[in-house]
Amino acid sequence: MTTLTQDIKDKLKRLNVLEKIIVVNAVVFIIEKLFRLTLDWFKLPSGFLDFIVQPWSLISYAFLHGDVLHILFNMLWLYFIGRMILNLFSPKMALNIYFLGAICGGLLFILGYQLFPSLFGANAKLVGASAAVRALLIFVCAYMPNQEVRLIAFNLKLWYIGAAIVVLDIIGLFGLVNQGGHLAHLGGAFLGYLYAKQLAKGTDIGKGFERFMDTLTSMFKSSKKSKLKTVHKKKSKVGGYAKTEFNEFNNQKKIDVILDKISKSGYDSLTNEEKDFLFRAGK
Repeated sequence: MTTLTQDIKDKLKRLNVLEKIIVVNAVVFIIEKLFRLTLDWFKLPSGFLDFIVQPWSLISYAFLHGDVLHILFNMLWLYFIGRMILNLFSPKMALNIYFLGAICGGLLFILGYQLFPSLFGANAKLVGASAAVRALLIFVCAYMPNQEVRLIAFNLKLWYIGAAIVVLDIIGLFGLVNQGGHLAHLGGAFLGYLYAKQLAKGTDIGKGFERFMDTLTSMFKSSKKSKLKTVHKKKSKVGGYAKTEFNEFNNQKKIDVILDKISKSGYDSLTNEEKDFLFRAGK
């Protein structure tokens, strides 16, 4: 039993951040269905006053799903998009896009129900990671619009895929089912598009959220200082910087140049050496 537990822990440690989110979603779904829980306090309400009473639902709703197909498609999208993003960008940036997408999707959901109650109805509750996943998907499509992906028997540019998904969600607003879900999807898509366009200009709009989350998580870390004596080793210097710091700075510069090249000319314009370097940096 101990060996099994250790094997599970080892496997979880090897997962990337988005794969860990997939695991959390799956565990929550299984527990919810197994014990027939409703978890209404974690679903995002459409009423503004109801939301004020449970503000945490702006994040928690993204970890709940209605049925097996709902969670299956969301997690499959998240897995494949996550692999692409984490080969190019840092795990923290991926999390920024994911959670900000969920937040923007939730806020647009609430706003839509306040402004157009006759169109969307009343007393609806939002669940699902669709808005967060949409944010990641549209981010990739907007950041590398001319990158082609293989779809069955032909290639498609990413921006075609992104545009088609957004159009389908707009049409879905005027359908008979899940209008609120489509509204949330558009909120996530808007965040992903905005994030990509600002990043291309050199501005990471998720840095403020990242600092907030770092502050929040640091509050739960042990404040006890180690009693062991710290031994400071003399570090070799390069240009006034520690060698490791210089190497990190130099590698980041190379990554920035390659990402800029992708943004302008697409992934296929990279040399094999540049692709190998980017893959190793992503790992």
